[in-house]
Amino acid sequence: MGTPTSTGTTTITSIDVHAEGEPGRILLGAHLLVRGTTWPERMRWCATELDWLRRLLLREPRGHPAMCAVLVLPPLDPGADVGIIVLEQGGFRPMSGSNTMCAVTALLETGSLPATEPETVVRIDTAVGPVEANARVEGGRVRWVRVRNVPSFAVALDERIDVPEYGTVAADIAFGGQFYVQARAADLGVALGPEHAPAIARAGTALLAAAREQVPVAHPEKPDVNEIALVMLHGPGDSAGVSGRNSVVLPAGRITLDDPASWRGTLDRSPCGTGTCARMAALHARGELELGVPFVHQGVLGTTFRGLLHERTTVGGRDAVVPSIQGRAWITGYAQHVLQPDDPFPTGLTVGDIWSTVRD
Repeated sequence: MGTPTSTGTTTITSIDVHAEGEPGRILLGAHLLVRGTTWPERMRWCATELDWLRRLLLREPRGHPAMCAVLVLPPLDPGADVGIIVLEQGGFRPMSGSNTMCAVTALLETGSLPATEPETVVRIDTAVGPVEANARVEGGRVRWVRVRNVPSFAVALDERIDVPEYGTVAADIAFGGQFYVQARAADLGVALGPEHAPAIARAGTALLAAAREQVPVAHPEKPDVNEIALVMLHGPGDSAGVSGRNSVVLPAGRITLDDPASWRGTLDRSPCGTGTCARMAALHARGELELGVPFVHQGVLGTTFRGLLHERTTVGGRDAVVPSIQGRAWITGYAQHVLQPDDPFPTGLTVGDIWSTVRD
């Protein structure tokens, strides 16, 4: 299915949610658009046939650079309740912790899945494996969601990456549902905190562009998952009960290493679920985080996810850990997004004041 520019009005319904500040737009009725009998087929179909939908919902005038979305699908695993595919500014992604919290909250609070008090388990099928969400339900409201994620692992520790304008940076490459490059914010000359957001976004996207060129990755059991998707800059906790702070940068368009004007992005408003899982996997590989020890990760808004490593395992012969992250999501609205056939921006729009100047 191509871009619907001449066949009539298109209407897409969503439940809008945020998880500790990060917006997620949950699409319950778009599952018929997706084709494929395997997860790689589904992901490729989305990338080739549904990118208009991703751009339409995440870009202006319906979206903004921090916006994400979730396609809720029938599972391929007969033991799962639903399947999900995540829509981010950088493309279709197999997993997201904050978006999983958003989806579970939307499904249970709207009655799309039955909610049982005090806790409901939702089994989720993803392109990187099964995920289990445990939701605390009180009075019909979801009070928190704990996501037991896919096995996570470190790929490289202190990998030296050459970043123009910033020098050589020691970074960890780790998988937590997506591949991340993670480095100390101080090593790029930036401080964490919302007042430093422009500097964080620029340094982070520069590091991400460099890592993508210099460090090849591939999931040992899911070879189609073969890109460093996101970047995390991190630092120590600065208040009681906080294990560490971070900012994950979502690219606001296509980034290229040789074009500094493209080094633009938006900070994840949440503490980042898959990023926290990848961070815990790297810390465990360093011998700095043991099983069963809570890891409280704080994001740019001061909100936190509570992480935990449950057990050791292997993925394709590689040492890995099974993590969980816990946080809360809130429904913010119910929307019908309309595309008229004569709309001059059928896949949304971007302007270089807040988006990358390099169009993807």
